[in-house]
Amino acid sequence: MAAAAPATTSSAAARPSSSSSSSRQSDAPLRAATVSFPYSPRPAALAAGARASRVSPVVVAAGGGHQRLMGSLTNTQGLRFGVVVARFNEIVTNLLLQGALETFERYSVKKENITVVSVPGSFEIPVAAQKLGKSGKFDAILCIGAVIRGDTTHYDAVANSAASGVLSAGLSAEIPCIFGVLTCDDMDQALNRAGGKAGNKGAEAALTAIEMASLFQHHLA
Repeated sequence: MAAAAPATTSSAAARPSSSSSSSRQSDAPLRAATVSFPYSPRPAALAAGARASRVSPVVVAAGGGHQRLMGSLTNTQGLRFGVVVARFNEIVTNLLLQGALETFERYSVKKENITVVSVPGSFEIPVAAQKLGKSGKFDAILCIGAVIRGDTTHYDAVANSAASGVLSAGLSAEIPCIFGVLTCDDMDQALNRAGGKAGNKGAEAALTAIEMASLFQHHLA
């Protein structure tokens, strides 16, 4: 059976000759259905809606017969989250935290299931995240901070330590530890990513935390 013409095709173009139609039918390769997960910086509300529409607990791959396990953004009942937030550059981290908490609320995570822990800076985030993770009280840990480049190499040391430390904390505690630490060249870049034109990375990190917590609880436990 010939494939339906796209909606934008004119009526004249939509009626090919029988010979050209049969040629295309025989030459056109079979195409497997694919699922695409695009990413681009965007406002938190748009990002939330887009991700909610594409996430389902189980997706059966077309033609393969196997199952692809995924977390859900709609089933958050009972999920518990720890949030570790750095006070350094708090003009940025407060906005990131606000975006994260608003996202948790939007997706029906109860306030009593969220624990926020404040630490001095991003360098101190991993050890607190690991401690929370190993407590057994949480399904995911969200790590929020902001490291802004200065005139020395201190930026590189802190940024690298925070990234590797959060990864290590998750592996050690065996629960998702989400990296929501901004690493920016200047304050303008940071503010743009804390609710400005590039969206709120705290909100996006909270969505990731929900999805990963759901994945671990419902499929990887």
